[in-house]
Amino acid sequence: MSVGDKPINRLPPLNSLKCFESAARHGSFNKAAQELSVTPSAISHQIKGLEGFLGIELFRRTKRKVILTEAGESYLKPIKRIFEQLESATVDLKSKQKIGSLKLAVAPAFLTRWLMPRMERFQARYPDIQIEISASTGLIDFSAGDIDMAVYFGNGDWSDVEAYYLSPAKLFPVCNPKLIRPDQPINEPEDMRFYPLLHVTKRKDEWHDWLLQNSLDPKVFRRGLMFSSGSLTAGAAAQGLGIALANVDLVMPEIEAGTLKVIFDQHLVSTRSFYLVYEKRSTVTPAMSAFKEWIIEEMVGD
Repeated sequence: MSVGDKPINRLPPLNSLKCFESAARHGSFNKAAQELSVTPSAISHQIKGLEGFLGIELFRRTKRKVILTEAGESYLKPIKRIFEQLESATVDLKSKQKIGSLKLAVAPAFLTRWLMPRMERFQARYPDIQIEISASTGLIDFSAGDIDMAVYFGNGDWSDVEAYYLSPAKLFPVCNPKLIRPDQPINEPEDMRFYPLLHVTKRKDEWHDWLLQNSLDPKVFRRGLMFSSGSLTAGAAAQGLGIALANVDLVMPEIEAGTLKVIFDQHLVSTRSFYLVYEKRSTVTPAMSAFKEWIIEEMVGD
């Protein structure tokens, strides 16, 4: 290989340059040998080889020390700069590999009520992972965006993603205690027929199934307002607009505040659950693996 008519000179061995830089910095072959964990004679051999390669004397040897020649001084400056750049580039690369990043999409209620209160634990375990979280109410088109992972609620039968089961969604009837009129108490599940039932638009079957599971006829119960998400139905219930089926873990602040209460202990037996998903064709990064391991562990802990 050549540039014009002149061949490209090969570079001196990297090991000999390391020995030269260390000996020049310390002004001693012995100290350079200690730093590089070799013998002084090995340092001397490497530097002699470098001087032979360059055809220039780099050190003047005396009985007590070695002194850089003028050529050695001139050569040392760019060599030091090159080693500093190599070190900087290596540290930067390792840092980027260590940190990693993760972009996550989560349903708003799950995000604010379950995930955010626990994110401090994730950050404590993985302080080098940069995580960016966005709220999403629908399925993610992973191929069209930059989302790495998402938490879905459903049956786990999405064809274009890898889905990992996290936790069942146990939905209980909840309402604002002020909704219940003294003249129309709710002592048995059938007593709810006097109050509106709040529904999630895309999950219209939830109340129907809960009522059937409790040997009740859905036709005699009042249909109330419909909302686009479970968090909205729970919010409407907290406002006294009716009775909702809600995941207790996601409405615990309202329960503790007294704006919602669980009416009955019977929860909806459903095939829908929470799943962690990502695109089938995507490469699983260390950050993705770390988050998957952590969230599964958190779900089991609950």
